[in-house]
Amino acid sequence: MSSSLSTWRLLGSEILKMDGLGDGALSKVYVSICNFLRKLLWAILAVGPIPNHVAVIMDGNRRFARTRKLEKEYGHRFGFLSLISTLRNCYELGIKYVTVYAFSIDNFKRKPDEVGGLMELLQEKLEDALKEESFIKTCGIKVLFVGNLSLLPEQVQDSAKKLMDETAHNTRAILSVCVCYTSTDEIAHAVQEACDENRLICTMRCNSSGTNKGNSDEFLVTLADLEKHMYMAHCPDPDILIRTSGETRLSNFLLWQSCFCYLHITKALWPEFSLRHLVWAILEYQRVQPYLEKMKKKL
Repeated sequence: MSSSLSTWRLLGSEILKMDGLGDGALSKVYVSICNFLRKLLWAILAVGPIPNHVAVIMDGNRRFARTRKLEKEYGHRFGFLSLISTLRNCYELGIKYVTVYAFSIDNFKRKPDEVGGLMELLQEKLEDALKEESFIKTCGIKVLFVGNLSLLPEQVQDSAKKLMDETAHNTRAILSVCVCYTSTDEIAHAVQEACDENRLICTMRCNSSGTNKGNSDEFLVTLADLEKHMYMAHCPDPDILIRTSGETRLSNFLLWQSCFCYLHITKALWPEFSLRHLVWAILEYQRVQPYLEKMKKKL
């Protein structure tokens, strides 16, 4: 059987050479066909409403590694490959905003060696993203790191700030990376910032008018004040929130912003998440989108 297979492979190789498809030509044809099919798929999806903002809880890296008897580090590395693939698919589909839950404040409770390994991986990928030939830069994607960044190691903070500065003028798409983030921390931060701002404004008005007391209404924090100081104030609320690994909880992610978004749960672990999972999520969103818009208008 093995000799027959070898014969057929050799014969196939010779036929390809005779037809001019050898020496890499076949791979070019394959890539061209795949690109055509991808464009066809995007065109079909574009018939329905395309989400403007997709948020993702990237769950299942450690489980992926454990089921394959790999070190946890490799689960996170495979997860990063899945992130790049998903970003590329969203970019080609024309999705403007993508937000990913990369590292929760609660994740600091994990073993120190795992947390340290994650920080080293983050630093490595930040350095890759800073290169001119990186996917982020070639596609003109703006990157924003969202959360209490002071909790990050100093070197990671510096690299994150550098990447944000270098991509600040990009406008084709916006990637928000939630790191050292929880929604409760975001809300507490917004309340504190809004109170400080209102107190400062009231103090300045009192000084300019020569009075010691200001109007008590000036200290009131409004909904607009809170939303202005949210970490996620730079982008609209998500249209879809995707959670991988089959878990049916939000894990303290975008609690304020997700009241009217479609929550899509997939059993695929994050490193397994692929184009077909994204397409299915968008098709499901298109099915419920009219109902979601109707609910928003009732407010």
